[in-house]
Amino acid sequence: MPDKTYKKIEIVGVSENSISEAIGNALTKASETVRNIDWFEVVGTRGYVKGTKPVFQVELKIGFRIE
Repeated sequence: MPDKTYKKIEIVGVSENSISEAIGNALTKASETVRNIDWFEVVGTRGYVKGTKPVFQVELKIGFRIE
C-alpha cells in the first residue's frame, strides 16, 4: 500500500438548524473545490443569535490527500 500525504485546512460551516447541518454544509462546500477529502476534525463550536433564534458555527480542520 503506498504512503499517503495529507494537507489540512480550516473552514467554518454555518447553519440555522443544527451543528450537524453546519458540518455538512462546510464539507459540501469544501468538496466543490477540494479533492480527496478523507477526514475532518471539529476544533470549535460557537454561535450567535439572529432575532431570537440561534445560528450555529462549527470550525473544522479537514484533511485531504495530496496527489
